[in-house]
Amino acid sequence: MTVVGIECMNQPELPVGRLAPSPSGRLHLGHARTFVLAWVNARQRGGGMRLRFEDLDRSRCRPEHVRRSLLDLEWLGLDWDGEPLYQSQRLDALREAAERLERSGAAYRCVCTRADLEQAAQAPQRGVTELRYPGTCRTRAFEQGSSEAPTPSALRLRVPEGPLSFVDGLAGPQSVDVAAEVGDFVLLSRSGVPAYQLAVVVDDDEQGVNEVFRGEDLLSSTARQLLVSRALGLREPRWFHVPLVLDAQGRRLAKRADDLSLETIREAGVDARALIAWVGRSAGLEVPDRLTARELCTTYDRAQLSRTPVLLSDTEIAALMSSR
Repeated sequence: MTVVGIECMNQPELPVGRLAPSPSGRLHLGHARTFVLAWVNARQRGGGMRLRFEDLDRSRCRPEHVRRSLLDLEWLGLDWDGEPLYQSQRLDALREAAERLERSGAAYRCVCTRADLEQAAQAPQRGVTELRYPGTCRTRAFEQGSSEAPTPSALRLRVPEGPLSFVDGLAGPQSVDVAAEVGDFVLLSRSGVPAYQLAVVVDDDEQGVNEVFRGEDLLSSTARQLLVSRALGLREPRWFHVPLVLDAQGRRLAKRADDLSLETIREAGVDARALIAWVGRSAGLEVPDRLTARELCTTYDRAQLSRTPVLLSDTEIAALMSSR
């Protein structure tokens, strides 16, 4: 009888989170808040942390943004396990996953262009980030390279009718009708580039991520990623979506807001511990005026996190910038 084995079976699974910046611009205060909370959420429980650069958009992603992001994360005191993963270096694996879906019948080829969708008989509905696909190619037996479906063609997931329900660890119960909102969504573009919804699912599985802690703007993507995960037979992570940081006008911070970029703040000599303290206060936690990310683990309580967006006032920005 192996007592150690039995005890191990009863041990709770350690969390494995991830930091997944897109190197398409400078990181800002909103990114810092989400990344710090994601890091603390895993590290406080002795969990792992992975780093991934989501750099599939080669027209916008730049090596200099990768370098800036690494400096920003290190300045914040955040570490990770193993080497960073670059999605642009995993195109073969991502395409192979898409081909598996096509072979199983879970996905199909589509030759429609954006212009085709806009001219469809059904008035297209605006989804979260794209036009709703009316299913034009769903029943066509296309094969890549055939005379019927000349290359290039995209690959779309067959989305089932009706709502999909899941529970988010911060936002609570959710119900999303993907078929009604966006329809059969793209997995591979016409040029063969893997779509975000496919890449994050495959790479989370590759990195062993079992907890996804990210900004609330990506909550609407969760149902689509669940559909991809289930179609591939992958394990589903737990989800946590934290409210966003908004500017004084109530708008989401953008990467073009360079005056609030971490690089600008870092180079101005701001004490990173003051920024960590701001993260803690903005999340509803009781923290001292300055502390490290590691020290934030001692006061972090996910149950106490604020569920409302953070309005970043000019007064707060001025106070932070003066924290030398």
